[in-house]
Amino acid sequence: MNKSAFEAPLVFKLALDALRDCEGFEPFRPGVEISRLYQNEATGASAAVLRYAPGASVPEHVHQGYEHVLVLEGDQCDHRGSYPAGTLVINPPGTRHTVSSPLGCVALLIWQHPVRFVEDGAEDGAEPSSVRTSDSAADGN
Repeated sequence: MNKSAFEAPLVFKLALDALRDCEGFEPFRPGVEISRLYQNEATGASAAVLRYAPGASVPEHVHQGYEHVLVLEGDQCDHRGSYPAGTLVINPPGTRHTVSSPLGCVALLIWQHPVRFVEDGAEDGAEPSSVRTSDSAADGN
């Protein structure tokens, strides 16, 4: 039998006031803060709450595994559309996008694997920047 990374299930009550005021938010990208819920070092699976200031964005990145985004407050946008509070977006492996929030938002993100950012020549065959959700603001949704 495979042993889980957790001794007991993680249970979160998604009260918006609690998410806005929770401790542990730290810089992620300019205008975007992150509060990490968990990270499995062995598999790269992780979850976090991201808080976007109005006009903030996360640069183009490629999903190396599934990414689940539940918009809790405000609107999140990419090239496919705008996603208001209550929207669940599932980005399959291999998809890419740039994410922004013109008016600001709070979103719960669950990653199967860390995303790979398309910067520093990553698309020209150079080694791309891999970002793990436990990294600091020098990393990146």
